[in-house]
Amino acid sequence: MNVIKAMQDYIERMLNTVSGMKAFVLDKETTGMVSVVFAQSQILQKEVYLFERLDLSQRESLLHLKAVCFLRPTRENIDNLCQELKDPKYGEYHLFFSHVLRSDFLTTLAQADEHCVIQQVQEFFGDYYAANRDTFSFGVTSCVPSSQEEFSLVHDRICLGLSSVFLSLKKTPIIRYQRNSEQATRIAQDLERLIDRETALFDSKADTSPILLILDRKDDPVTPLLTQWTYQAMVHDLIGMVNNRVDLKYVPGIKPELQEIVLSSEQDSWYGSRMYSNFGDLGISLRELVDEFQSKTKSNQSITTIAEMKKFLENYPEFRKLSGNVSKHVTLVGELSRIVEYRSLLDVSELEQQIAVTHDHSGHLSSLKQILQKPQIQNRDKLRLAMLYALRYETSSNEINLVREMLSQSGVPQKDIHVIISIFNRGQR
Repeated sequence: MNVIKAMQDYIERMLNTVSGMKAFVLDKETTGMVSVVFAQSQILQKEVYLFERLDLSQRESLLHLKAVCFLRPTRENIDNLCQELKDPKYGEYHLFFSHVLRSDFLTTLAQADEHCVIQQVQEFFGDYYAANRDTFSFGVTSCVPSSQEEFSLVHDRICLGLSSVFLSLKKTPIIRYQRNSEQATRIAQDLERLIDRETALFDSKADTSPILLILDRKDDPVTPLLTQWTYQAMVHDLIGMVNNRVDLKYVPGIKPELQEIVLSSEQDSWYGSRMYSNFGDLGISLRELVDEFQSKTKSNQSITTIAEMKKFLENYPEFRKLSGNVSKHVTLVGELSRIVEYRSLLDVSELEQQIAVTHDHSGHLSSLKQILQKPQIQNRDKLRLAMLYALRYETSSNEINLVREMLSQSGVPQKDIHVIISIFNRGQR
């Protein structure tokens, strides 16, 4: 399984199909889908003159260019395309949709193409964000929707995304799901209906079929409350990562080139081999990386002959890449260390683990009281510990009420404290 390779193959086929100088036209979501698997410099090497967003109307007319459009087949994108076709910005339009295009949408586009600029319409099933080779997402911010309308939108997005993943991998899944979950059941049943409806697309000749296991996140409320200690997970939880990009603009004195860092396991082999390393081992590996860089720097300082100069210039791109990697990871690990120390996460994590894996009610309550009284512990971490305690000892209502009162006294807002009660409704059936 390599979803990054699947997405890269699709994008390369789109761009290689159209010869000559072209504009790569994307929507808000496909922009992110492309950016996680290709650097902009790689796309530019394929005769792409510029990148454009379909939903941005103020664009220059460049009729000498061909437009390669990679879009999700949504009503909004079809409406924007129809509006564009009334006054074409490019000489040709090559349309590639990330999933099955409805027949009525195709008819609408044909009727709007008064200038006959649409050259082709194809379906390339890349309707997901390929974060790692074996990890993908659909840009869904919450799987616990607050309304029926939001539930339907999330549900449809997950079904389309999952079917797209298997179509891009040329696999037909065997679906297994958690029966006592309404959401997991509906997703599984609707996905099965979609596969039956699109039998020709899912006609895979593979010897084996992968198992798609659909579980409900609400059945495990504990794991998301625990502090993570592996590289990628720490960056995601403590700093934030969107489409493999990490925003460090808030760090005082940060260099301009390090204000936004890209973490890609495909483009950065050092990160790819250590993204699941725990924080302790990561420090040792980073020290080795720095030592390697210093060693190469010293060897380059002793250049005295033409042959040595030639060798250095041949290796210069690799040297610059190593230099950039060292700066990037030293900065990132340094910021993680600062956050861990600032939030006293070692102490917080120790109590988290004790509550999660051992049974010592009086000892855990005593330790929790001490943590809640420490001003250096942030409200979010106090709340996580309180939620873990409440889940672990849910029948101890008096003690839970005492913990809630202590949270209030330490400055945690009441709307946040209320989550301690509501979590039982999500964690139980």
